[in-house]
Amino acid sequence: MKKQLLDQIIKNKENKSEFAIITNIVNGESCIYEKNKPIDKNFEKYLEQIKNYFEKKKNGIIENTDIFVETYIRPIKVIIVGAVHIAQYLVDYAKSLNFEISIIDPRGYFASEQRFPELKIINKWPDEAFKEIETNSSTALIALTHDPKIDDPALQHALNKKFYYIGALGSKKTHENRCQRLKDAGFSETEINSIHGPIGIKLGGKSAPEIALSIIAQLVAETYKK
Repeated sequence: MKKQLLDQIIKNKENKSEFAIITNIVNGESCIYEKNKPIDKNFEKYLEQIKNYFEKKKNGIIENTDIFVETYIRPIKVIIVGAVHIAQYLVDYAKSLNFEISIIDPRGYFASEQRFPELKIINKWPDEAFKEIETNSSTALIALTHDPKIDDPALQHALNKKFYYIGALGSKKTHENRCQRLKDAGFSETEINSIHGPIGIKLGGKSAPEIALSIIAQLVAETYKK
């Protein structure tokens, strides 16, 4: 691999850019593919197949060719609202996944560096906290506090920004009340139905680590639908 190409790969990784390394495994020729940018002329005829691999976040050899595609996807922003016990297990599960976790909780005694070391913690109310985080439709939200004063503004922000995953902890009754408040706030039924509530897939578990596992499983499933 040429030094110029290697330098660009390192730079892209540092910038958390999304790209793919395209390699001819027979002659060793390589290039970088980035969305909406021209590709090396040696790989132009494979462009549609390369795009397909990239969009599906897949690695592999294009069928009936010697072209290997290795994708590098930007870490997905996951915002946890509520530094509760379940959040600690969520962070543990997420460490080995392609997620960039931030925690929002105005209650400093919950959201501390001691409980969540080496993690971005914002001890502010959601309306203020979201001014410090760049969010878009590739962001996920997990609301865990059960407190409408904290969860509701976060959910409204996520709906307005069209987060690809929005989940909220609570019983069916809690979720019904939450949905009514969002309806009263002007959100449509379609928008409200996009919220996973009660959050998580049905594993049957009741403990904090089991609930966290059900949430992370649902998040991963929705991530690969993107």
